[in-house]
Amino acid sequence: MSGKAGRTIRLMLVDDHPVMRAGLANLLSGEPGFSVVAQASDALSALACWREHKPDVVLLDISLPGLDGIEVLRQIKADEPQARVLMLTSSEAKEDYRQSMSAGAAGYVTKSVDPDVLFAAIRGVFERQGVAEQTGLGCLDGDESGETLSQREQEVLNLLRQGFSNGEIGKLLGISRRTARAHVSAILRKLGASARTEAVTRGFEKGILKI
Repeated sequence: MSGKAGRTIRLMLVDDHPVMRAGLANLLSGEPGFSVVAQASDALSALACWREHKPDVVLLDISLPGLDGIEVLRQIKADEPQARVLMLTSSEAKEDYRQSMSAGAAGYVTKSVDPDVLFAAIRGVFERQGVAEQTGLGCLDGDESGETLSQREQEVLNLLRQGFSNGEIGKLLGISRRTARAHVSAILRKLGASARTEAVTRGFEKGILKI
C-alpha cells in the first residue's frame, strides 16, 4: 500500500543519532510504498535538504544540535504551509507535544511505537488525515489534573531523588536538557509541588518512589 493513486511516498528523516537514522531508513525502505529520499542530522542540513528535495513527509526528531526540531518545524511551515511533518521523538513530555502541534505538526509519534503504527501514521499524514490520536501516546491524553506520571516521568522523578540536574538527567536518559526540563515541569505540576525536593516527598507519599 502506498499513497494516493498508488504513488510512492517520498520521506525525509531528521535525527542526530546515526545508528537510529540508519535503522529507520532501513526499516522504511523495506516497506512497500515508501522511499527515503533525504536524511539530515541537524537543523541547518534539515532545512537545506527540505528545500532541495521537497519530500512528501518529513519525520522530524525534537532533540537536535543547535535549533531544536520544533524550530525546524516552524521554519519548514513558514516556507511551505502545506508541508507534512510527523514528529518522531523519544519525548513523552506534554509540552513538547503541545508545542509541536501548535507549530503545525501533522502528528506526533514516539520512537517506542510498533513499526506498523509508524507506517500507519506516515500514511495518515500523507493523506492529511491527522494522526495525533493514533500514535499510542496514552500518557498525553491523561487527566490534566496530573495525578498519574508516565513511565518516563517516573524515571525522571527517581533521578531527581538522586539529586541529578536537568543536564545530567538528559545524558542518563538519552534526551535533551530541554526535554528533561519539560519532564521535571510536568512532574511538579502533576504532583502539585513547587520544588524538586517537594516532588520527591510527594513521590514517596503516593507510593511512586520506594524506600
